[in-house]
Amino acid sequence: MHAIEKILARAAGKESVRAGEIINCRVDLAEVNDLYPQTILSFREMGGKRVHSPERIAFILDHYAPASTVQQAENQKFMRQFCREQGIELLFDVNSGVCHQVMVDHGLVYPGMVLIATDSHTTTHGAFGAFGTGVGATDLAVIMATGHLWLRVPEVIRIHLTGRLPLGVYAKDVILYIIGKLGADYAIYKAVEFTGPVVKALSVSERMALCNMTTEMGAKCAYIQPDEVTLDFLKGKVRRKLEPVVTDPDFQYAEELFFDVSAVSPQLAVPSSVDNVRPLSELVGTPVHQAYLGSCTGGRAEDIAVAARILKGRKVHKNTRLVVVPASRDVFLEALERGDVATLVEAGATFVTPGCAACLGTHEGILAAGETCIASTNRNFPGRMGHTQSAVYLGSPAAVAAAALNGEVTDPSQILAELERKAS
Repeated sequence: MHAIEKILARAAGKESVRAGEIINCRVDLAEVNDLYPQTILSFREMGGKRVHSPERIAFILDHYAPASTVQQAENQKFMRQFCREQGIELLFDVNSGVCHQVMVDHGLVYPGMVLIATDSHTTTHGAFGAFGTGVGATDLAVIMATGHLWLRVPEVIRIHLTGRLPLGVYAKDVILYIIGKLGADYAIYKAVEFTGPVVKALSVSERMALCNMTTEMGAKCAYIQPDEVTLDFLKGKVRRKLEPVVTDPDFQYAEELFFDVSAVSPQLAVPSSVDNVRPLSELVGTPVHQAYLGSCTGGRAEDIAVAARILKGRKVHKNTRLVVVPASRDVFLEALERGDVATLVEAGATFVTPGCAACLGTHEGILAAGETCIASTNRNFPGRMGHTQSAVYLGSPAAVAAAALNGEVTDPSQILAELERKAS
């Protein structure tokens, strides 16, 4: 069996499972964000009185952090009250950040677990060898009532990455390149595993970006085999024995794909779909009104650091605004300690509350008609970040910072090469 199959088999209390099989799984952690007060309503409509396992349920108020409308405030109040009534201690309020980063920061994610949340980008947690997937309010309400949920065991696609990342090319560029080649519907209800020397050399932050974006291929979940990098990262966070699950050597993948990243250049997803991907070099000079650095895809300390490196001692272009949204409070604190926040503020950046912010087009940086934004986020559909007549380009944090500097799409590899020359 594949590691994912072993995780699901254990959760279902079975010795083995196979792709296509429908099983009933014990859920190790169920997470609800503030987009889904309907989860509580559905729980009550099902006759729910007390949640099954309050210690295995988390509520994270991240999409509207802090509330910008009366309705958002009422929804968050409703959730706080529910958590108090039910004895749910894992309530992370509007000062915490994006759910996927918050759960990692607080040691709630570990290899071999089943994590289900009301957010499609729960695939992120495959970076830690967990089975992570998103569901709607009704399914999450079932988990709150029973502690279990049915799942269909997915087929597994293996994506093997070889070569060496060129200067200025990041995990975001690689996954955009892959999505552009395969299409947005390539991996519907399938698991995507990343393997190869390139993956082993990636930081945890970059692995999270890879897994996060598999949602934009339709994937049910993602997976990276935990290694020393993973375990060293988790040891200071997770208060439990770490036991990675390993794929059997004779496992047969549904498909195996191979990509040499050596020839991959910085990439951009062009309006208005994530699989509409082109080399950034073809778009150099495109005017940018807003550069947006943040989200569960590209708002970690490492992402803020690369932006600070590019903008240190420089200024954001007069015709462009740079909005920075740390993925969590812990990320914000780390960036503060490094001096990266001061660097970016001095350059002209605006920092907003850790959370989802304008990624879903509700507040803290939404776009007007006719405006163009380059973002380190994960979606660029019409109206995703504001007006339906705005345009969103998706790129790496380095590409976002480079565009903020020059007021137009700019190849970050050239700026980074210049910085390296000066440093030497």
